[in-house]
Amino acid sequence: MVVAIIALLVGVVAPRYFAQIGKSEVTATKAQIDAFGKALAQYRLDTGHYPTTEEGLGALVKQPPNEPNWHGPYLVKSVPLDSWGNPYVYRSPGAQGDDYDIVSYGKDGQPGGSGESADITNH
Repeated sequence: MVVAIIALLVGVVAPRYFAQIGKSEVTATKAQIDAFGKALAQYRLDTGHYPTTEEGLGALVKQPPNEPNWHGPYLVKSVPLDSWGNPYVYRSPGAQGDDYDIVSYGKDGQPGGSGESADITNH
């Protein structure tokens, strides 16, 4: 009887617990993308442009060659991975005419998806 009660509790509590973990990973990734946006704005104020796609978000930490107006680092630490251990995708100019795109492909690490596997962007 005790084992049945424990199994029932685990069956009810575990899905809610893991759903909360998933929400916190999405929230943390959105916050990190927002922080990148603020650092990119400062980079642009200093240099007059955003880093190129090739320079990537690494330009926020280490001065790109031939960038005399760089006054970083613009991030305290190195560029982190997203909440699922995948690198962020940075493009400048952005795919839809924006200045830049920052993308996390979510839990599955693949473009598209839904729920925790949905893409998270700066738009």
